Amino acid sequence: MTCWFRDRADAGTQLAHLLHARGNWPAGTLVLGLPRGGVPVAAPVALLLRAQLDVLPVRKLGVPGWPEVAMGAIGSGDVRVLHEDLIARLNISETAIREVETRERTELARREAAYREGRSAPDLAGRTVILVDDGLATGATMRAAVGVVRAATPERIVVAVPVASPEASADLSRVADEVLCLCTPPGFRAVGQYYQNFTQTSDDEVRTALRAASQRSNHDTTTQGGP
Repeated sequence: MTCWFRDRADAGTQLAHLLHARGNWPAGTLVLGLPRGGVPVAAPVALLLRAQLDVLPVRKLGVPGWPEVAMGAIGSGDVRVLHEDLIARLNISETAIREVETRERTELARREAAYREGRSAPDLAGRTVILVDDGLATGATMRAAVGVVRAATPERIVVAVPVASPEASADLSRVADEVLCLCTPPGFRAVGQYYQNFTQTSDDEVRTALRAASQRSNHDTTTQGGP
């Protein structure tokens, strides 16, 4: 299969058709885009599936001295997921963890406020949650997101991306209930190599997509509730 996308919107449209063809998405299915690049991919998915769109700000907790290595992740609602084996192996103290968490919660709060603009975070309990990003290289960020969502007791977690390395796809299959991907090309080097336009997504683009989805949802509710 040729794996090539004009931009994130094109990738999202193609991914949406893959998920729509799978069918049988239950009422209340929630599509969560990982900011920032995952949101413009998630928007067409939510639109075609007639599902709620929201954002999942998640922050990696980096190992002190090696911030690129994740010792856990945090999400909204005071959710904290830790990789206990790694923490024990590296003898990381609770004080050190708290110091990292305090710093990352400040950025998490900033992103929550910037993206939701007063809208409440959705309740994930008992729902099918589709986590969307623009691609998976190592899969570390998505793995953290799955951990955060799992702590909120959803019915099912589905990871959906346009492109992923074979290794990342296999790794996510061990923690998510299902992984749906348009292609897992051999020789994968970076997500951006499969996009014609892979410019950075801005905060404003994320807000615009979420506003449009919220307005559409409000319109649908009003229409269904009318005479």
